[in-house]
Amino acid sequence: MSTANKPLDVAIIGAGFAGIGAAIRLRQKGITDFVILERDERVGGTWRDNTYPGAACDIPSRLYSYSFAPNPDWSHTYSGSAEILRYIETMVDGFGIRPHIRFGHTVTGLEFDEATGLWTVGLADGRPKLRARSVVLASGPLANPGFPNIPGLDRYEGHRIHSARWDHDYDFTGKKVAVIGTGASAVQIIPELVRKAGSVKVFQRTPGWVLPRVNRRTNGLTKQVYRQVPGAQSLAREAWFWGHESVALGVVWKSPLTRVVEQVALAHLRGQVRDPWLRRQLTPDFRAGCKRLLISNDYYPALQAENCKLVTWPIAAISPQGIRTAEGIEHRADCIVFATGFEISKQGTPIPVIGRDGRVLADEWRGGAYAFKSVTVAGYPNLFLTFGPNSGPGHNSALVYMEAQIDYLTDAIGLILDRDLRMLEPRRERQDRYNARLQRRLAATTWNSGCRSWYLTEDGFNATMYPGFGTQFARQLAGVDLADFELTTRDTVVIR
Repeated sequence: MSTANKPLDVAIIGAGFAGIGAAIRLRQKGITDFVILERDERVGGTWRDNTYPGAACDIPSRLYSYSFAPNPDWSHTYSGSAEILRYIETMVDGFGIRPHIRFGHTVTGLEFDEATGLWTVGLADGRPKLRARSVVLASGPLANPGFPNIPGLDRYEGHRIHSARWDHDYDFTGKKVAVIGTGASAVQIIPELVRKAGSVKVFQRTPGWVLPRVNRRTNGLTKQVYRQVPGAQSLAREAWFWGHESVALGVVWKSPLTRVVEQVALAHLRGQVRDPWLRRQLTPDFRAGCKRLLISNDYYPALQAENCKLVTWPIAAISPQGIRTAEGIEHRADCIVFATGFEISKQGTPIPVIGRDGRVLADEWRGGAYAFKSVTVAGYPNLFLTFGPNSGPGHNSALVYMEAQIDYLTDAIGLILDRDLRMLEPRRERQDRYNARLQRRLAATTWNSGCRSWYLTEDGFNATMYPGFGTQFARQLAGVDLADFELTTRDTVVIR
């Protein structure tokens, strides 16, 4: 077989945090026959796409980074999107990942061949298909912008911008701007728009719990200490980790600490908003943690600016000139900003995935996505997910969870290569038992306590969050237990 036709050991889909992290760990394990397939022309994923004004992470930088790639030079407690993107690019070059990346390669589908134990990777634009012994699906849950299902959306004649595809050429000066959404992106965007636009109307469906944000600049001495004494930065990261772990007691489950979180948020609201009616409109009627907590010091002041107005009437339709609300008023706008999040695959897959015996993963996930320990799925051998079903944290850094998944899947890929396995597949009975227990635990969490959020499917199935501490999630992925898997060698005849 020619080198050109030789199957890859690993194909990684996506060059965001997950794909780059997986590539680094593979190289560190001595696995170098892999490619990263990236549809864009630059790495970064979410942090390449989200460049809206004020874009920043709401997890401290020391914690929103990989433990195996510490950065002593974070400028603030919470970093902006441009600085996070630079961190990703630094990892790419520092760990020698760039030669493995194939930019402009859009994956159109995956199909498994049981006879050979290989995945076929379909590519757009007439590019030849690739074959790989293992696939890491690292495209991420926050890859494709999501627009709300509002009548008349396509009839709007003004300018339309989504927070994840920001138009930096559009001049907001003096414009009438409408913002749909009051979530994590919106609370960062709105203060910036209020400073520039002629007027801003914020359309709120439900208010969120907003906590104050303490964002300190990192001084030169601290950076020098972190650079010269790496253990100091590790200790700082550990401190942030355990601080956030403790928050789980208040936001993952209802406890006395839940009331403390709510009281802090309400005190923040009272301290920044004097008008009782506006405070009432901004007070959530659901438990703290049921939706994502928001962190901002300038959101409430922005809503009270002379050129800003909060609209709480439901949106009935988008009109050619603006937004019509349920009471019949048309709010004219030169530009509508959609801070409405992403298309999350809670009941499907971002690309078609065909597994053993022709099964289709999107069909199996129609009632809600599931996996074994969030990483592998029965019926889809040698396929590994990052940020898979039920791997979302509500209180800690996503990268802590992602790093645990990456170490687990790279260990599993190492087993496939070292033992020359044709298939490594989780046992269905173990997968079913794992998910039944997971859903029982989720029933007792704040996420399943009655509020409407993107964590849940329309019928209330939670395919997104992990019902526990970050330490518990990492512990279950601390090693690959071969008893959890069916292992098929190349010379094994499979009869099903």
